[in-house]
Amino acid sequence: MTTQILYKARMSRFILSSTRRTFCLSNFQPIRHFPRYLSSTGWRTMSESEISTYLKQTHDRVFEHNRAWAEEQTKRDPDFFNKLSAGQTPEYLWIGCSDSRIPAEQITGLGPGEAFIHRNIANLVVNTDLNVMSVIEYAVRHLQVKHIVVCGHYGCGGVKAAMTPKDLGLLNPWLRNIRDVYRLHEKELDAVKDEQARYNRLVELSVVEQCRNVIKTAAVQQSYADNQFPIVHGWVFGFEDGLLKDLKVDHEAMLHSIQKIYNLTEG
Repeated sequence: MTTQILYKARMSRFILSSTRRTFCLSNFQPIRHFPRYLSSTGWRTMSESEISTYLKQTHDRVFEHNRAWAEEQTKRDPDFFNKLSAGQTPEYLWIGCSDSRIPAEQITGLGPGEAFIHRNIANLVVNTDLNVMSVIEYAVRHLQVKHIVVCGHYGCGGVKAAMTPKDLGLLNPWLRNIRDVYRLHEKELDAVKDEQARYNRLVELSVVEQCRNVIKTAAVQQSYADNQFPIVHGWVFGFEDGLLKDLKVDHEAMLHSIQKIYNLTEG
């Protein structure tokens, strides 16, 4: 008798559970999980509701990752955020490209508080750009960074656009700085017959010119005269192997070569 009661009870629970599953499946559509990243045209195949869901998922994912990161940091070092909130004393100022594939900290192994970061299209240092000039001023005079890195990358869209004889609207005055680099090194670049090799060389030459522009600033010249730092470096990142190439910019030689005209050490 007891066995029959238990059997009937189990069957009742099974039938109820099956009914609930059938009801759920027949009345509700499962949440669609989209790819982590959509292609530039992938969204065109989506309905309005799918786009809305995708936008919410990609928004929420950042906060999920943030919570996981904060928990991991606290687990590794319970005092991590107390140290972080105490202030910053970075050794490096990083001037890089805005390209989303080149996260400075990840490719260098640097952690929070170790690098002061500035990014713009094609990693340019333009003396009329108050943004980058303010960053250099603050990093050198207040944070007293020891190294300034201008980091470009092969396959730079900004450099490629500058090589294109085309009106690019608002980008024209910005990209003209790269075209000016080409003009300065026209003979060398025109001698490179392979287009990809010429493109890569322009990336390198542009980085070197931006290093020169950094050294032209009063903050860098005066700090170096007083403290022997910061040292300016030119690097290029390669997507094919993930490695940084040091262009071996000679900071002191470059400084001496420009000071005949750009000497700003008297402040």
